[in-house]
Amino acid sequence: MSSGPLDGSAAPKLPGAPSRRRRRPKPPPTTYSGSSGPTIELPAGHAAQVFPVGFSTGFIGESFSMDSLEFMRWAAKRYDSDRFVLVVLFRLMGSQKPGGLIEATHEAVAADLGYSRPHISRVFSVLEADGALRKVQRGVYQLNPAASLRGGLREPRKGEKRRSRAGVGDRVEQLDLLREIMEDPDVPEAFRAMAAPGMRLDVRKGSDGEGKATS
Repeated sequence: MSSGPLDGSAAPKLPGAPSRRRRRPKPPPTTYSGSSGPTIELPAGHAAQVFPVGFSTGFIGESFSMDSLEFMRWAAKRYDSDRFVLVVLFRLMGSQKPGGLIEATHEAVAADLGYSRPHISRVFSVLEADGALRKVQRGVYQLNPAASLRGGLREPRKGEKRRSRAGVGDRVEQLDLLREIMEDPDVPEAFRAMAAPGMRLDVRKGSDGEGKATS
């Protein structure tokens, strides 16, 4: 009889049991992760950017907008003594289509908020005078894209040149919209001023209780 250590260190090692862990299959290659996807050759000195289309499922109602923080601070002080303007402004900000367009009449906004049409018409006049809103045509308004803008894809308006292929909406680009505003002679001066490069909205109140715009 032979003796050996009792801790089993001299016991013959058995071959290991096969692992039950399954390897995750590699996802199929995509345009972004695989080398077999389509490639685009760019001219020398040019770069390309890949970005998601303008929609979201993370927000209530699955839509979102870009809003200037300075504009919201300015509006809170400018309309502090006339807060009904803020009520209508918020309603308009939440009614934008891609590009900041709002398809609504004074009567429709009044009915939605439960106020009379003259109340709504007065507020529209205030916002237009301040450059935050402009009338594009009857029943169509636009919030200043320097202050508030809903992104996404939109169908070109009648007479506009399509930037994308047929069946695909044009992507809204804020700088393109601002450039169009600065070049359009029919845009009201107050609206153009708020959209001008380098515009700053002074959130301090003057003696008349109004904030002042500075460039």
